[in-house]
Amino acid sequence: VMNIVVLDGHTLNPGDLDWSAFEEMGSLTVYDVTAENEITERAKDCEIVITNKTPLRKETISKLDKMKYIGVLATGYDVVDVGYAAEKGIVVTNIPAYGTDTVAEMTFALIFELYRSIHMHHEAVKGGEWSKCGEFCFWKKPIFELKGKTIGIIGYGRIGRRVAQLAAAFGMEILVYSRSRSNCYADIDCRHMSLEEVFRKSDIISLHCPLTDETRGIVCEGNISKMKKNAVLINTARGPLVDEYALASALNDGRIAGAAVDVLSKEPALSDNPLMTAKNCIITPHIAWAAFEARCRLMNIAADNLRCFIDGKPINTVQ
Repeated sequence: VMNIVVLDGHTLNPGDLDWSAFEEMGSLTVYDVTAENEITERAKDCEIVITNKTPLRKETISKLDKMKYIGVLATGYDVVDVGYAAEKGIVVTNIPAYGTDTVAEMTFALIFELYRSIHMHHEAVKGGEWSKCGEFCFWKKPIFELKGKTIGIIGYGRIGRRVAQLAAAFGMEILVYSRSRSNCYADIDCRHMSLEEVFRKSDIISLHCPLTDETRGIVCEGNISKMKKNAVLINTARGPLVDEYALASALNDGRIAGAAVDVLSKEPALSDNPLMTAKNCIITPHIAWAAFEARCRLMNIAADNLRCFIDGKPINTVQ
């Protein structure tokens, strides 16, 4: 019987899912959280190691002689030194495509929060402001609709395309910046533009690209300076895509109208992150992926990945 350890299971499963599929495949131990200095002790007797964000660097992997398989409970696998794992003959798998709908829906939840100020108005009503004003309605900030607005989608993989489909349903104009023109879909009326044109022409810019050397800091002072004064930025992708100091400065100076980010350069949020005190900036705690249905899909794919590995036909490998 193989030993299976889950190093940081709480994020995926805070108690509303179960690990029974993994229990059927070996002797399972699940830890809610594992500090870096605890990994070796907890995983030393395990052939199967499952991680979400707990890093498995070269020095850690080198100490885990029994390990044959690393299952990453996410799409991104930069927490694992995959090159060294390959040298050691260790299979690494990830979870592709489980979160397309949930991230796209969160993108629009953030857009609506910026365009409609729903929570602010809810708080105002609870605080008695509606009652005091004596009118049949009141609003504290201008309210906007999506129809006819231009959304610029940076990155046009599965999630970017789903955002485009939703935007089309709202009657929006869709601009796309993508490294590859080949993934332009005939069923969506979108226009491919240069990065500069997307920043210049969009009312809403939404990031859906992976974090690479090429995309790191893509939202920089130079590109922000091209944005319309009434434009807003949405980031549900990766924090380091954005120069947070440049964005905070633009928000505080009123050079752009707002931002809503689900990700930051350092997570959890640090108190000195400039976006924490920036004007018209909404921050959510990396929850775009975390809908119940998406986590169920993730759990099922993770179990399938391990089952296929045990059967000698690994799938979703990353090397």
